Amino acid sequence: MSCQFLLLLLLSVGVSAVEVQRPRGVPLSKRQFYEEGKPFTCLDGSRTIPFDRVNDDYCDCQDGSDEPGTAACPNGSFHCTNAGFRPTFIPSSRINDGICDCCDTTDEYNSGATCQNTCRELGRKERESLQKMAEIAKEGFLLKQQLIHEANRGLEDKKAKLGDVQGSKKDLEAKVEALRTVKEAAEQPEREAKERHLKAWEESARMAEVFLELDDDADGFVSVPELLSHSELDPDADGSFTEAEAQGLLGGVDKVDTAAFESIWSNVKEKYMSEVRHYTSFFFLINSKFHEINEPVSDNESDQYPDDDIPEDEDDDDEEDEDDDRDEHEYKVSSLNFPSNLSRTEEKKDDDEGAMPPYDQETQNLIDGKNAFKTELFNFGFGICFRNLEKEISFDFGPSSEFAYLYSQCYELTTSEYIYRLCPFNRVTQKPKFGGSETNLGSWGKWAGPEDSIYSVMKYEHGTGCWQGPSRSTTVKLTCGKETVVTSTSEPSRCEYLMEFTCPAICQEPPNLEISSHEHQEL
Repeated sequence: MSCQFLLLLLLSVGVSAVEVQRPRGVPLSKRQFYEEGKPFTCLDGSRTIPFDRVNDDYCDCQDGSDEPGTAACPNGSFHCTNAGFRPTFIPSSRINDGICDCCDTTDEYNSGATCQNTCRELGRKERESLQKMAEIAKEGFLLKQQLIHEANRGLEDKKAKLGDVQGSKKDLEAKVEALRTVKEAAEQPEREAKERHLKAWEESARMAEVFLELDDDADGFVSVPELLSHSELDPDADGSFTEAEAQGLLGGVDKVDTAAFESIWSNVKEKYMSEVRHYTSFFFLINSKFHEINEPVSDNESDQYPDDDIPEDEDDDDEEDEDDDRDEHEYKVSSLNFPSNLSRTEEKKDDDEGAMPPYDQETQNLIDGKNAFKTELFNFGFGICFRNLEKEISFDFGPSSEFAYLYSQCYELTTSEYIYRLCPFNRVTQKPKFGGSETNLGSWGKWAGPEDSIYSVMKYEHGTGCWQGPSRSTTVKLTCGKETVVTSTSEPSRCEYLMEFTCPAICQEPPNLEISSHEHQEL
């Protein structure tokens, strides 16, 4: 930017057409080496020749310095004076080639080419362009001063907040510890209540299982004759299971339905030796569902209970038949309606039939209370966490914190294929425009500009690795502008991205262009 301002100064100076005499193609800075009437020494010092052999269309010096105005030397260069515009050099091979390379037409002095001197028009356009850039720089610099003021004010606020937090750190830590103690105290009864709930659910499921086993005719009742077919239920185990004993087990009646069976379950469960098939796998399923409810697993853990891990039946000969029996059996169990707080409600969907019933109100209250303490502890912990404050305060936001406003902000550029996202001091990403996962093009690394302008370049490193290549990285070049915007992206090398970013924070104060006219002899 400083070079452009210098050029604008030069182009803004009044011009007087005073030409210093020197051989064609020689810049003013080397005029002293070409004194007419004195021997000429090649600029590389290789030899000395008479002056009349300068620009004689024969190359005498190895560095081509004796032929600045002809095409005799392949390594020579020709200086275009370009009065009214910018001086420049062209290769000597372009002299008198029929193409006007110098805007003042001096390179085609003997080719017969028809050229027009366009230097003053080019100079005018460039002055307008540079003047516009200077105006942008001036406005950007004014915005920069506002940014610096706001950044300093924000920095003072953050330092004050950090001081307050650090000053009461011990009190805050004590409160966190107290909350943690309360949370841990709330977890124990919650855990015990959940275990009671699970055991009650398992007991209800076992009761339903046994009821189906005993209800041989599937009429919804367990009767005395049906009990008599299970000799293991004989109360005194004397080998003679009588109707009176069976009726006693049923509470003095001839048969019971599911509601009545629950009341006499204690009479049956200790005596009855269940031979229900798939009992192990059934309760294995109950336990795994219980853990899914209380400890959700991530997607990559969702297959932790594959079918092969479920215990198989000992009798492999009837495997297919047993599969059919199990389906029918599980349907029957789920269709039973025991009058218990663990019963299924009519509103439940069919696909929820295998899920554990809702917790009773007392258990749910314990769970809610524990979660409330967890939330309070979580929120309070973030409220007193000052690491983010320390991190932000320690960032290098420029000599006057002028880049601080970029922190926690993101800027996007959409191309035909991708959406690029720059989050200063965080990372750069790339996402396909029409769907797909986001790719990290680098995380904040450092300021990487040249020594005299270190804040003109940002470096983002250690992004997602390329296939059989290096990790992606992004170089962000900052230019002066009134707006903060990503203007372009490119990938000059594989996995190395270049991003152009304009912002007022990089703007420098433009020089005073009101300079009086004076002679500029180079022109």
